[in-house]
Amino acid sequence: MVDYDSLRKMKQKINILWFKRDLRLVDNEALLEASKSNIPLLLLYVMEPSLYKEPHYSDRHWRFVIESIYDLNNELKPYNTKIYILYSEVTELFNKLLEENNIEEVFSTEETGIDLTFRRDINFSKFCKLNGIIWREFRNGGVLRGLKNRKDWRQQWYAFMGNEIEAIDLSKIKFLNLENSKIKKLEFTYKFMKEQDFQKGGRSEGKEYENSFFEERIQYYSDYISKPQLARIGCSRLSPYFAWGCISVREVYQRSMQMKKEGKYRKQLTAFNSRLRWQSHFIQKFEMEPRIEFEAFNRGYLDLDQPINDKHIKAWKSGTTGFPLVDASIRAVIHTGYLNFRMRSMIVSFLLHHLFQHFTTGSAWLARQFLDFEPGIHYAQFQMQAGFTGTNTIRIYNPTKNALDHDPEAVFIKKWVPELRGLPPELAIEPWMTTEMEKELYNFYPGKDYPEPIVNIKETRKHTLQELYGLRKNDITQKERQRILDVHTLQR
Repeated sequence: MVDYDSLRKMKQKINILWFKRDLRLVDNEALLEASKSNIPLLLLYVMEPSLYKEPHYSDRHWRFVIESIYDLNNELKPYNTKIYILYSEVTELFNKLLEENNIEEVFSTEETGIDLTFRRDINFSKFCKLNGIIWREFRNGGVLRGLKNRKDWRQQWYAFMGNEIEAIDLSKIKFLNLENSKIKKLEFTYKFMKEQDFQKGGRSEGKEYENSFFEERIQYYSDYISKPQLARIGCSRLSPYFAWGCISVREVYQRSMQMKKEGKYRKQLTAFNSRLRWQSHFIQKFEMEPRIEFEAFNRGYLDLDQPINDKHIKAWKSGTTGFPLVDASIRAVIHTGYLNFRMRSMIVSFLLHHLFQHFTTGSAWLARQFLDFEPGIHYAQFQMQAGFTGTNTIRIYNPTKNALDHDPEAVFIKKWVPELRGLPPELAIEPWMTTEMEKELYNFYPGKDYPEPIVNIKETRKHTLQELYGLRKNDITQKERQRILDVHTLQR
């Protein structure tokens, strides 16, 4: 039996605030609670080698995280402290910290993450119990841990979002510095890659996007939301700042509601606020059923046979499918980390339905592209677009129709698929329709200058619907459908 009392007398008592996806000093309940103690507080971000190299993440994510922490450290300068970024697996790092310190409490925000972080947290909980450490986790926005159903979820979400945000007095916190600690040698050094077209990390950057949205861009929200090019202006562009916790959903919701009370842009704000709630709704689904990272939400679809076609997957990932809007969307998200919701749905639908590939053939890869990768939204949306809930209408997007509806002048297509810039809009949208005369006129030859379509979407649509609706009628799918409705339906 470990004599924790004896150990405590020998070492300095400290508390630790472990930052995860809550990279802010405002509306951070973990920091608020930690501030109430007189014990020295160490501010810590653990750059875990296993997570750093995990297939869902890429350099664009870690750049955003580092920029966000550097931004916070500027805020912390007046208090002569900073958030230390230490490169280590979590339990290994805490073991080293225990060599020099008596860790009383660890404060952190709950994380609805991928399987790796889920297992890490289970192991860390065991580690804390073995070492007499109190680990206190706090609610992450509108997501509730341990729910069995959604009976009161909607009411609890609105109640939480309406609660006053309590100010944190940083001047009263006794911060701990590691300048004389051996642990300092684990400090993470990051070499920034050259400037690219990604949004920059940090609360300061996020607040600029927030201000420009509410002060100007909100007027375009409803009209531009589905347009692949115009959405880059008309949408809030706050999603990466929500995903990494630079800004809380509650802060933005309260600002939006105040603006709505003033009678400004009520239609746009109503639509925007509903999406803030849906953001939490989808994360809540993943919180309650994390297995959907790997398998169909509705177990009736577990036996769906989707043979892997490496050639098709490669064409999808490289933006060379022969469908201009699909290819433009893929190339855009690779280069900028952003894509509006409709285009995200379309490229996922194309992979899962027209190419008939299992969602796991593209889910981690696409997560690496999205700067705002939020595991809960990501996997809940993959399941919905796949038709694997058994409760929603199966949506199979027609990329040509979407181009005609949302990019009729092919502005977005021509920006990201330069091979098509010499064509008039109608041919840039459907290059396979080029006549022999037009080939000569525009010096453009399908199959040579730009790929021919890799599939016939009329045939693939028919095949997918037959396969999905065939399974939808079986007993397992129907029982699962009812289970999903019982567990996840929001009560009014």
